[in-house]
Amino acid sequence: MSYLLRLVVPDRPGILGAVATALGLAGIDIVSVDVLERGDGIAVDDIVVELPEDRVVDGLITAVMTVPGVQVESLRPFSGQLDTHRELELLESLGRAGSGTAALLAGELPRVLHAGWAAVLAGTTDGVSVHAASEAAPDLTGVALPWLPLTAPVLLPSEEDWVPALWQEMAVEMMAAPFDGGAVVLLGRSGGPAFRRSELLRLTHLTGIAATVAQLPPV
Repeated sequence: MSYLLRLVVPDRPGILGAVATALGLAGIDIVSVDVLERGDGIAVDDIVVELPEDRVVDGLITAVMTVPGVQVESLRPFSGQLDTHRELELLESLGRAGSGTAALLAGELPRVLHAGWAAVLAGTTDGVSVHAASEAAPDLTGVALPWLPLTAPVLLPSEEDWVPALWQEMAVEMMAAPFDGGAVVLLGRSGGPAFRRSELLRLTHLTGIAATVAQLPPV
């Protein structure tokens, strides 16, 4: 079973090595590491680990907490594809997507940004139309989205008043960024962790590139 572990760690040499050693001693393998943020003496890391069948999740947390100064911000099951070239693959695919750009973003952005689902949509507070959505995306029919139309990227925490009660219970964290022709890319994940501003900046960068490519004439 794979898990996505978000850690807040002291930003000093050797800290990730200490975490890796602690996990290794517990029989837990690290599959990938993404450094999300660094500053003010701390770093925020997303670590995907493989937990053997004979290990319990509590053991994962216990192992990490043996490293001084390390805090576990969140832990959730992870079922995405594991690779180190996610963004490069997406950028290469955008050049060939043509009219399928929205579908490509909806399908690939959850993998790139460790999200649970994505949707490309357009509309106003009165209603939305979905251009493309990943398989795990929820039904947005009848869901009021007061932040539409969107002119700037935004973090959408699960505790906001507009979020449906069921989504709040599931702790569905979201973020959104403008795309092309008034469309918006919406990403979400259940059970957290909350998206950070660095992740929002990555989403904005990718949707900006996608919008530019979508406007280019075919060659």
